[in-house]
Amino acid sequence: MLTEFSVSTRGPGLYEFTREVKRWLAGQGDGLMTLMVRHTSCSLLIQENADPEVQTDLTAFFDRLVPSSDHPSMSYLRHTYEGPDDMPAHIKAAIMPISLSIPVQSGVPMLGTWQGIYLVEHRRAPHHRKVAAHFG
Repeated sequence: MLTEFSVSTRGPGLYEFTREVKRWLAGQGDGLMTLMVRHTSCSLLIQENADPEVQTDLTAFFDRLVPSSDHPSMSYLRHTYEGPDDMPAHIKAAIMPISLSIPVQSGVPMLGTWQGIYLVEHRRAPHHRKVAAHFG
């Protein structure tokens, strides 16, 4: 079983799409679901979905870890054609997961109580991101 999820973003941050995944899996059996984001400047995470400060703090941490290319510490970067957030977005996507494997039992992803599935946007501009999904 294959599908593709579309996640619209409004700039850097975590965008949860757990509900959409659960709706797609409803009525299915046991198996393994794989998700893969089809872009090179965003990532996927399973993260806490109870307190929104977790998402805010994660975004701030990764921005501190990999600042924009106009920051003095990033002056070595050469790939800056699409703006100061471009290459840092690629770096973040290189160190964060772009795919997830999640066990499914009776059509329900086996996530923990406070876990949600997120697309992590690393670019400043709004985007429409695609996440490929396979269940089997």
